[in-house]
Amino acid sequence: MLGILTILLQISTSVDSTAVTTSSTDSLSLLDMVMKGGWIMIPIAFLGFVACYFFFERYLYLNAVTKEKKELVSSIKQYLKNADIKSARMYAAQDGSATGKIIQVGLEHVGKPMKELESMMESAANIEVAEMERNMGYLGIIAGVAPMLGFIGTIGGIIRIFYDISQTDNITIGIIAGGLYEKMITSGAGLFVGVISYCAYHILQQRVNVFTLKMQKDVFDFMRSILTPES
Repeated sequence: MLGILTILLQISTSVDSTAVTTSSTDSLSLLDMVMKGGWIMIPIAFLGFVACYFFFERYLYLNAVTKEKKELVSSIKQYLKNADIKSARMYAAQDGSATGKIIQVGLEHVGKPMKELESMMESAANIEVAEMERNMGYLGIIAGVAPMLGFIGTIGGIIRIFYDISQTDNITIGIIAGGLYEKMITSGAGLFVGVISYCAYHILQQRVNVFTLKMQKDVFDFMRSILTPES
């Protein structure tokens, strides 16, 4: 009977010890983990801030330049059918979208040789696409640099751990695991920023691609209306 009570007491003590350990582990906050990552977390956090800035800046810009009137091309075609070039130019200028700017350039060169008209509109389209993609390359750079910074922080921390072990000859799981998990935080943070930047880049690029295709269709429709204004 005494032996059974002793076993139960040991189990209870083990459970209490485990609960204390779990409670201590749960008390580790996100801020504590970030602080344990070391100085390498500063450039990683900076890259994360820059990535967020460029994403929202480009997202808002794309919302502005891709927001065109539904009846833009049809209204321009109607003005051309009535030979009212001046009203068509004013209508395109008031639109404010990338498509409206390109069509406005075309309307300003109506009457000139078709080759020249096509060249001017193509140049205007290239400029608008370049403006939409401006600063997006930084997101691609951050997507590659942030994980590498995280790995550098982890490798540097591992080198430091083994250097300390070589100096003290104290090889214990607690020392190795305790130091290693802290250094792995930088890898996790770098990968997180890299994934966010990668996703942000491709989300924006997809929006540009979709709008570019639509813009090409609208410009083609406009060019056809110039060649056949009676349609």
